[in-house]
Amino acid sequence: MEHQTINKNDNNKFSTWLKNSITARMAMMGLLILLLMIPLTLIQKLIKEREYRQQGVIEDINDGWGNSILVYGPILKVPYKTYEETVKYDAETNNTFKEKRTIVKYAFFFPKSLNFDTNVKASPKKRNNFESAVFTTTIATSGSFDIPDFSSKSIAPENIVWEKATLLIKTTNLKGLKSEVALNINGNTYGFETNFSVTNSYKNSLDELESSFIALKDVPTTSEQAFNFSLQYNGSESIKFIPIGKVTDVKMVSDWNDPSHIGNFITQNENATEDGGFEANWRILNTNRPFSQQSFNTLPNLNEFAFGTKFIIPLDEYQKSERAAKYGFLVIGLTFLVFFLIQTLSNINIHPFQYLMIGIALVMFYTLLISISEHSSFLKAYFIAGVAVIVMITLYSKSILRYWKFPLFIGVSLTALYGFIFVIIQLESYALLVGSVGLFVILGLVMFVSRKIDWGFDADQPKGFNENQSQLDTDTPVNS
Repeated sequence: MEHQTINKNDNNKFSTWLKNSITARMAMMGLLILLLMIPLTLIQKLIKEREYRQQGVIEDINDGWGNSILVYGPILKVPYKTYEETVKYDAETNNTFKEKRTIVKYAFFFPKSLNFDTNVKASPKKRNNFESAVFTTTIATSGSFDIPDFSSKSIAPENIVWEKATLLIKTTNLKGLKSEVALNINGNTYGFETNFSVTNSYKNSLDELESSFIALKDVPTTSEQAFNFSLQYNGSESIKFIPIGKVTDVKMVSDWNDPSHIGNFITQNENATEDGGFEANWRILNTNRPFSQQSFNTLPNLNEFAFGTKFIIPLDEYQKSERAAKYGFLVIGLTFLVFFLIQTLSNINIHPFQYLMIGIALVMFYTLLISISEHSSFLKAYFIAGVAVIVMITLYSKSILRYWKFPLFIGVSLTALYGFIFVIIQLESYALLVGSVGLFVILGLVMFVSRKIDWGFDADQPKGFNENQSQLDTDTPVNS
């Protein structure tokens, strides 16, 4: 009986301490917030899993429609002869002799001028709840070849096989190519076929298209030769070029309103069009890039010098949900802080279990947001999930705080907090600035509201302590 009485007294002391000690309530809140980080972390992992699934669906959409485009060319390919002498031994005559062998190699010459005039019609393409940016494009190409220069390799004119010269075009996304490739030079048209000997099986690898032999009169042996051709693609994600011209000019016009220009070279200028799209121009000189206008034996890998435009959907539903979930710690912490201030200022007791229920309701916001956004827009999902959680917590607060004054204040505070986070999620360039200013304002409000809280330090001061006396007077002698 005595043992039960002691336990009961201990429990009463603990409850009284938890009820009356601000430090205890703060510690309890901190532990609950840490505990709620576990389901919040699991929700963030769930968002990642759904996002990976979305990427898989987008890849399927792009594979069916057409992948990203990287194109450069035409390149003049001219064979030339070199000779190799080897010394051989004849066992029958016991003599050595020289054997001369002809080896055919190739020289590759880039255009003197190269112009890409690109028109892009882009649109979002959906499958189930997932969305990708796809487009159709026409790339009108023109330019000219200068007279090839073999002098750097000391190749004699009679060893150049002009009659077997061809043209090359390097490109990705052959599956998305929707037009015959036909190049016009000097009034004659040359078709192209895939060079299977160098074709790579990777999705975004560069395939090689090669023309038939060019008529000798169309080869720039004595004077500059102009050319033009056009390519039509179904594509997705991006369009990129490699500046192989001595002067490369690219013009791109599109109705897509969220372009992202990528690569090693920036636009010379960019303007918005009347339909909400853009018009961008690039000009790259041979002095702007670290490779020459010709290559002998093999073509170098020039992919790192690509530039162009990526057609992006700025923030999809999962990216927005992920950004919202990253503010989960802030939402839970600030909501608990509001309840803590109300509890401290009004002397209304709130049990740790009630804090836990409020925290779980705040976590449920994100599961509602993810599930609803998969079947609707992010705005509708955010609104529905936000209203549901705010109403639930407000009504639950009424049962805890008794009067409507405090629950209504909590509802308004949560509405302002969720609205503030929604604004941050929508912003891109100014998200950090707006978030920092908002948190500064919130900190100022908390400091203002909490300035009159009695933190209980006076109770810990020793009896007889004079608050007007900053230190003991050590110079006063002690009476014996």
